[in-house]
Amino acid sequence: MGDHKAHESFKEDRTVVVRRYTPSDNKEVQRIFCEGMMEMVYDTALRGLLHHPESQLLYAAITVAVYVLTGSVWLACSVLPLVLGARYYYSKKVVNGYLKHAQDMHDIDRYYLESSAHFFWVAEIGGSVVGMVAAHCLQDGKVELGRMSVDHRFRRQGVGAALGRKVIKFARLHAHSSFSGTMSVVLGTTAYTAATHRLYLALGFHCVGITDGYSTPGTEQSLLKQAFYRVRHHHYQLDLE
Repeated sequence: MGDHKAHESFKEDRTVVVRRYTPSDNKEVQRIFCEGMMEMVYDTALRGLLHHPESQLLYAAITVAVYVLTGSVWLACSVLPLVLGARYYYSKKVVNGYLKHAQDMHDIDRYYLESSAHFFWVAEIGGSVVGMVAAHCLQDGKVELGRMSVDHRFRRQGVGAALGRKVIKFARLHAHSSFSGTMSVVLGTTAYTAATHRLYLALGFHCVGITDGYSTPGTEQSLLKQAFYRVRHHHYQLDLE
């Protein structure tokens, strides 16, 4: 009976609370971070293909070449599933490499709690951690928003917006208190999901540039990787008033 009431209370309480990270949050934060990064595998391998006509042209050329050389329709038709499999493989390989390269997430306590230049917050709903975001004070005075991730079960509930607003508020206070002259918040993303970009635009950011063929940190370059893994890195900026 008590568990049922607690469950009902949790269902009813959808207030998003953003607070500073504490060491006890680490397990849930790591889960949300890793799950969010693994979602990028599908996003890059499949959805990303729709945004890269140069890759589509390459794969079409390979298909035609296979048909011309073999005369087999069956072999030509097998190119697409093989290509998608290769894209998935390399996307997963890149993401796993990035997870190993993300040193700040390996020791959040040291990187964020013992630093005056890096800050980390979590979002709660009903007392459970459902999202996270970080802020980095850059040498040029700007504040970089990073590590934003929301538990997939709690999306479309204002969690991402609340986390984004927290960083923007922090940037304003940071500029005022430190006299650093901070005039903007910046971020970068390789996500292809429309909802991600809509969120940043709704928060007031605008896209200031796109890097094609972005090299993800922690990955090695090779011809096969270049053929089957290609992303666009969107650069966003919010100018503070």
